[in-house]
Amino acid sequence: MHPQTSDLHERFAARDADWRAGAVVYQVFVDRFAQSDDLNAKLHLYPEPKRLRHWHENPSKGHFVESAGVWSHEIDFWGGDLQSVRRRLSHLEAMNADVLYLNPIHRAYTNHKYDAADYLEISPEYGTRADLRMLIGDAHARGLKVVLDGVFNHVGKRHRYFEEAMRDPNSPYRSWFFIGSEYQNGYRGWADVPNLPDLHVERDEVRKHLWLDADSAVRSYLRDGIDGWRLDVACDLGPHFLRELTESAHEEKPGSLVVGEIWNTPAGWDRSLDGILNMHMRMALLDYSCGRADAVATADRLRDMVDDAGIEFVLRCWSTLENHDTDRLAHLVPDSDARRVAHALQAALPGSPNLYYGQEIGAPGSADPVNRAPMRWEHVHDGNSDWSYMRHLYEMRRTMRAMSKGDIVFLRAKRLLAFLRTTDRALETVLVLANMEEVPVTETIGMRDGRIMAGTDFRDALAYNGHDAMQVNVQMGFATVTMPPKAVRVLRVVPPRPGQHSPYKRMG
Repeated sequence: MHPQTSDLHERFAARDADWRAGAVVYQVFVDRFAQSDDLNAKLHLYPEPKRLRHWHENPSKGHFVESAGVWSHEIDFWGGDLQSVRRRLSHLEAMNADVLYLNPIHRAYTNHKYDAADYLEISPEYGTRADLRMLIGDAHARGLKVVLDGVFNHVGKRHRYFEEAMRDPNSPYRSWFFIGSEYQNGYRGWADVPNLPDLHVERDEVRKHLWLDADSAVRSYLRDGIDGWRLDVACDLGPHFLRELTESAHEEKPGSLVVGEIWNTPAGWDRSLDGILNMHMRMALLDYSCGRADAVATADRLRDMVDDAGIEFVLRCWSTLENHDTDRLAHLVPDSDARRVAHALQAALPGSPNLYYGQEIGAPGSADPVNRAPMRWEHVHDGNSDWSYMRHLYEMRRTMRAMSKGDIVFLRAKRLLAFLRTTDRALETVLVLANMEEVPVTETIGMRDGRIMAGTDFRDALAYNGHDAMQVNVQMGFATVTMPPKAVRVLRVVPPRPGQHSPYKRMG
């Protein structure tokens, strides 16, 4: 075997063995995903000024509650918990997800839990650590990994260590925070939010509590069975401490995932993290699907991203179109055809698609808190075109190794966005074409991969058995394609029939 061929096989064998590369991540906001089986037994967990809403209600911007120090929409609850998430794991299977990612679940005052009161306890509205272990067990039994949201840059002002530090100038926890008259509120808060005191992570004792010690938050939850962490405002922790946290997680559980919320280009962050939340790709895809950037500019942006960060790192980054911090895609891209282009590119480009609950049914909603509405289970049916398309898209993706593990080769075109996803096996090659113009576009495109044999046909993978499925023929390394307006096609190689001569018989 040629040394280069051997190296290629080894590289892909390593990717196949790494669950973090190209995984489909399904994000759940626990309070809003599925209603509790027994809300009456939980009523005492929502005392005034908290409010328990009816599942059919939608969240809306509220007023500042002086007595609580937070906005009223931050303490409106819909009653979801870890037990109710367990009941809906079959939905993740229906979406062909690989990972269940939970927004923060540790003890906190608000519904979003980004204001930790105790990292080592689960918020009682959601359950207990025993409930979490049961959820992990159920998820693992279905082949799902579990990732938690780690909010280690700041706590909530109700954290017991912060309360003691503010109460007692001699408290040992005083050094855990930035306290002094130079700060507007007497202490430094993340983004100057009074409810979110910054942690002094330069202090050894703080990092021991968070990720270094055996009984730290990072390590103890990994021992409980979780498979990784998504780190909130990771860039604020800085590259050095992120690397220390990642190493601590890997030491506790080899092969675990640490992915950071970093709204930058991915380049360089591989020195500190396993992946980042790829908001850079999100902007490129939104600009393309909204008509703010043409195909050439979009290909250049995406090519630079992969070249600068490296394919191995990009495969582990979470490609995101919407989440709890952004407008819903259906709000930003109301045209259903353009939205399908964005969805398909999220699934087809290198990375781990991060699907936010409700994205698969076209959930509407502008920014927080509207984007955190309860899941509308009544819309999960094949009559919903969004659900039908997304379910088939990710069903297809699971059967195509190149989509999750493949390299990417951008193809030169003037009006179409075109690329290949390739592996160590030529017949697994996938051709992706997108046209965001208002008219059909015909172009002749070079394939840029010498393993694609003359006479090869590619066929639309989403409509493969349909009599009118798009088919593309390759001759001498070129393919002439015609794409309808505002459309995307993911095409796979039509394999030779058994017993038929195959030009791929010695291509691997």
